[in-house]
Amino acid sequence: MKKWGLVITLVYALIVMGLLTPAFLTMVSSSTPSLADFTAFYQNWGVWVIGGMFVLGQFVLLFLSVDTSQKRMRRRSPIVLSAITVGLFLMVVTGAILLSALVALKLDDVPVLGTLARVLALIFVPWMVWGVLFYLLYKHSDDPVTRAVAWLFRGSVLELLVAVPAHVIVRRRNECSAPLATGFGIASGIAIMLMSFGPSVLLLFKKRMEQYEETSTARE
Repeated sequence: MKKWGLVITLVYALIVMGLLTPAFLTMVSSSTPSLADFTAFYQNWGVWVIGGMFVLGQFVLLFLSVDTSQKRMRRRSPIVLSAITVGLFLMVVTGAILLSALVALKLDDVPVLGTLARVLALIFVPWMVWGVLFYLLYKHSDDPVTRAVAWLFRGSVLELLVAVPAHVIVRRRNECSAPLATGFGIASGIAIMLMSFGPSVLLLFKKRMEQYEETSTARE
């Protein structure tokens, strides 16, 4: 199962870095990007850091799916890791929704991001709130990964419902920097949605394998 988890993670990494990343550049560019634009974009270390964050999140969820299904980890460990992972990506969802709404309503000039402390607060406070909330709700759950996947999927759907219309609005206004926020909202929403499918696919595959083994044992 761990090998299949690595395969799913690799496929997800290729989708994020090979499809969603260039799609994001296309969405935020005022004209069709050239090959030089894509090359320069991939040379930016921030692209790899953000993309790596999503790939790492997928790996963690798949790792927890394998270990909790095989009962190899204590209950508290997957709960904590699930809470950290869910909190991180729901922080991304929260930030993307707020930014998309602000640029669509032309409120992005409001001095919200004035100091480093405020920036850190906008990052760590939602992360902590979502993580603690998830932990408190599901600390006694036997299957926190399924709960985490459900939260991420619902959050990604909500993010896309806000980011897509906001992107259409700012595009029609021909604004320069606004599509950065809405484009990131769309790309990250799709990435988180696909992330939630990984553990589901792995657990479904495991269930099929167990049914096959039970059938083979019964025949013998």
